[in-house]
Formats: sequence, C-alpha cells, structure tokens
Amino acid sequence: MSTNTVFLPGGTWSLGELTVTRFGYGAMQLAGPGVMGPPADRDGALAVLREAVDLGITHIDTADAYGPRVTNELIREALHPYPASLHIVTKVGAHRDEHGGWPPARRPADLRRAVHDNLETLRLERLDVVNLRLGDATGPQPGSLAEAFGTLVELRQQGLIRHLGVSNATPEQVAEAQAIAPIVCVQNMYNLAHRHDDRLIDELAGQGIAYVPFFPLGGFSPLQSSALSAVATRLGTTPMSVALAWLLRRSPNILLIPGTSSVAHLTQNIAGAGVRLSEDDVAQLDKIGAAG
Repeated sequence: MSTNTVFLPGGTWSLGELTVTRFGYGAMQLAGPGVMGPPADRDGALAVLREAVDLGITHIDTADAYGPRVTNELIREALHPYPASLHIVTKVGAHRDEHGGWPPARRPADLRRAVHDNLETLRLERLDVVNLRLGDATGPQPGSLAEAFGTLVELRQQGLIRHLGVSNATPEQVAEAQAIAPIVCVQNMYNLAHRHDDRLIDELAGQGIAYVPFFPLGGFSPLQSSALSAVATRLGTTPMSVALAWLLRRSPNILLIPGTSSVAHLTQNIAGAGVRLSEDDVAQLDKIGAAG
C-alpha cells in the first residue's frame, strides 16, 4: 500500500509519539442504516477502507458499537495485517440496544469487556488510542469520569492500550481526565455552526493535544447556511468542501474524520478539504457560528 500523504490536506499531527494525517477517516457510515447491521454493499465498504489507506490516510476512527462489531470486522478484513503507519482510534463507554439506542456502558466491567472486544474484532494486541465516550445522545453531561477513566488507565498499564482520550466531554471532564492521566485527544461535536468548544480547542492546541470534531459536516442534519453556500459558489466548490477546509484552517490541532461509504465521495472530501480560503472567506464563515 502507498502512503502518499503529500496529497492529503492539512499535513500531520502527533497523538503522543504516533504521527497521523490530519485528514483521517471515520468508519461509522460503513455499517448499515442507523449504524446497525451490515452494509448493503460489503465489497464497496472494503474498497473504501483500502482506498483510504492507499491515499495515505493514517488515522481511522471506529468503535466496536458501530454495527455492533461491523465496522471493526470490516477494518480487519480490509486492512489486516495493518501497515505500520496506520493508527486506529476506537471508543468505549456506550453499547447498542435492540432499538438502536446508545445507552451508557461505563461500569468497569463494561469498559474491560469493550476493550477486549475491540482487540478481538480488530485482531490487535494493543489499541493505539481509546476514547472514553461520555454524556449521551443529546451531548455532553456533567459528572465525574474518575471511575470509568481510571479503569482505562488500568488497562493501559496492563499494556492493552497505548494512549487515552475522551469523547462527548465537557471542559471540566477534560480537565478531570488530565488530572488522572495524560490524554492525546478530545473528540466532541463541532463544526461551522456548532462552536461551543472554541475556547477548549485553543487550550488543547497550546498543550499539543488533538481535537477531533465528530459530525464535521453537521451529521444527520447537514449544515445549511446562506453564507456557506455563498462562499462555496464564489470558490466554485461545494458547501461541504468549504466546511472541511474551514475546520483545517481553524486550528492546527483539529483532525478530520469525515465518513463515507463511497470511494468517489472519499476522494471528493479530500479534494474539498484542500480548498484555499481567503481571509474574507474565513470572516464570512466565522459569522455562521456567531449567529448560531
């Protein structure tokens, strides 16, 4: 497999001693509808993963809850044995119920089981990065993470995890985690229209810690904005391309993990994220978050 990282926008960032491309890939959309069950086109899903690595992407985001187990099994089938440059980031702290919900699973026994499930499905002896998923489907919720995060610290000490992060977390929970053990990333919802973490992003950048926005394009409700459309029209590109390019420009510690089940869409996302934004473009786009 090739590693043509020069063609990926944004360059690289470090998760601890691990170097990853700032343009990564989120595997959630490879599962079936509602992130449940197998994909309609299994061969297509495998092709997307292989193309991502062939294009030089070295950061794949996943979770054993996707499917459940489906995306991890696809990653293993498509890419194992993994290239030395590839780093897979997973998350624990929620499972799937029969209704497709995401109930919390943050008791010590739940977390130990989830880590071992990820190791098994990905066929790894150690996970590069494990994020503790907090909050619920509505977003971050206040409360201590000490017991849950401490469990992951124990698993790291046992050699099953290389690095830790948190997801769907409040700034207070990020600080609490850091008081317990080092973290290399925070994965929260953030995009042009949802900019509640602006201060946190800047603080993390100063500490050399990655910020990974999930739903960078709005998620299940795609970003809609006349300002976004106007900038895209002026640049002769799509609103989604502009949204990705803005995120890369926003801060050097932002890592992108847009997901897709299409090879064509993957290459479009990469090209789109490389769009050059002028200072006037950025000023116009920044007003979207301010208005929100």
